[in-house]
Amino acid sequence: MTSPAPRHRYTFKEYLDLEEVARVRHEFYDGEIYAMAGGTPEHAAMAAAITAILGRQLDPRSCRAYSSDLRVRVLATGLATYPDVTVVCGPSERDPESGTHVTNPKLVVEVLSRSTADYDRGEKLQHYRQILSLDAVVLVDHEIERIDLWTRSGETWRARSFGAGEVVRLDAISAVLPVDEVYAPARDA
Repeated sequence: MTSPAPRHRYTFKEYLDLEEVARVRHEFYDGEIYAMAGGTPEHAAMAAAITAILGRQLDPRSCRAYSSDLRVRVLATGLATYPDVTVVCGPSERDPESGTHVTNPKLVVEVLSRSTADYDRGEKLQHYRQILSLDAVVLVDHEIERIDLWTRSGETWRARSFGAGEVVRLDAISAVLPVDEVYAPARDA
């Protein structure tokens, strides 16, 4: 009887070294390194629209909107990832092991894709909810015009869905996200 090959467990440092030379992005969790799926033009257009919409509304002296180039680390679980849009309020706090990963987002946005939607709505959302500074998670559906907003109220998280013609109020950052403006660029991509 043959036994399965042992899995290699990577250190966070090994992950960081890989990311410095990799041509694709990776997530890191529990000693494993996972290649991230490539996006579609529609996905990229929606993420760019959200970054621009939020960026216009935020006072850069207090909060800043970042593209998917910003790395986020969930210290409580060890997940290292690249949300599609991240808002950080106040000075960014960096991971003690990596100056390239922030640990204090106020809001994260994930534009879902067919291949990652279940993960983003499930396990990844659970990781995000462990970030003490995080007050809101926005999940943008890739197939229908629907945005799910998860907000923290004390120890409880609540979800609310928004559709075409509606406006998502992001009280955590004093901004709004019009659903039609998020999806408009994707229609032309």
